[in-house]
Amino acid sequence: QCRVIPHPPSLVLFALDGVLVSYSHRIRVETLGAAIGRDPDVVFSPLFDDGLESRYDAGLLTNAQYMQALSDVLGCTVDTSNWLAARSASMQCAQDTCDRVKALAGRADVAVLTNKGPLVLDSLPAHLTHVLPRERIFCSHLLGVSKPAPVAFLRVVETLGHAPQRTLFLDDNYAERGRYKWR
Repeated sequence: QCRVIPHPPSLVLFALDGVLVSYSHRIRVETLGAAIGRDPDVVFSPLFDDGLESRYDAGLLTNAQYMQALSDVLGCTVDTSNWLAARSASMQCAQDTCDRVKALAGRADVAVLTNKGPLVLDSLPAHLTHVLPRERIFCSHLLGVSKPAPVAFLRVVETLGHAPQRTLFLDDNYAERGRYKWR
């Protein structure tokens, strides 16, 4: 059923992975594995099976603690530059997506809410950050709460000076949330 909205949204919030960028665990673990001389399965396990990435994204680990824990479990030094290169390689943002966001930004405020740690900000596609600068990208790690908790949305909406009822949030399918696949 279609409902007519009397007022268009004043704020459009986007999720990152699966909405603004396509994301591939496979490319990420293969790229990082190649850089540090480890099999992709070995890289995948601590990040996603053992919950290291989830703890970092939730703000339970600092950047330094996260990188040290990853290095420890993999038995080698994982440089932040290698992590960033792997995360960057795993994300693709179509230029037409950026063009659409830019056009939308002329009619409403736009921002991103992502369940990620702040390192992801340094790995984003350049053409995306030209449309959505860093200060418009809100990470769960820095908010201290993850979506789908309502307070995560409310913190961003209030920070940007909008009313929740005038905010549209675009996210991917939560049915797959938490299920990591890369093969």
